[in-house]
Amino acid sequence: MKYIKPKRNVPEELVNENIKFHEVLVIGPNGDQLGVMDRRTAIQTAQDQGLDLYCVAPNAKPPVCKILDFGRYHFNEQKKAREAKKKQHTTEIKPLRLSPVIDQHDFETKLKQARKWMEEGQKVKIDMRFRGRMITRKEVGEAVMNKFIEQISDLAEVTKQPNMEGNTMSVVLSPRKNKQ
Repeated sequence: MKYIKPKRNVPEELVNENIKFHEVLVIGPNGDQLGVMDRRTAIQTAQDQGLDLYCVAPNAKPPVCKILDFGRYHFNEQKKAREAKKKQHTTEIKPLRLSPVIDQHDFETKLKQARKWMEEGQKVKIDMRFRGRMITRKEVGEAVMNKFIEQISDLAEVTKQPNMEGNTMSVVLSPRKNKQ
């Protein structure tokens, strides 16, 4: 039984024989324009120099191809992508859950954790779940939520105001830009 390699959904690079255009504008390895050539002549010119023909602008009229070392070019592109990925900063939203009948010590512990996350530059989403008959006393939960926001207001500002989603009250806090 013969093994058939599965096809990947990755588009093929337009290099050498994968270029299907009849005529292409060719740019030399030093950046000089060699003019419009048919595909076979352009590929042969690149191979004579020991390099590859790579299509850099397939949508142009005529398509623009450059003579270069494709292995080195591909490596440098991957290297640039890795560097860009290292430098990007993702903000994570840290979850914190309160209760309308939370004890003072638990409240202070949650506040301390939120302060730590704010100092690290993280956003914090505070959820307060109302269970059973607590839903009839939303004002108690709102008072706890407002007290929490007031206690952390020196480090944080409210990004998303407290609102009810089903039986859960949520608020999103983000670190202040101008730390005083």
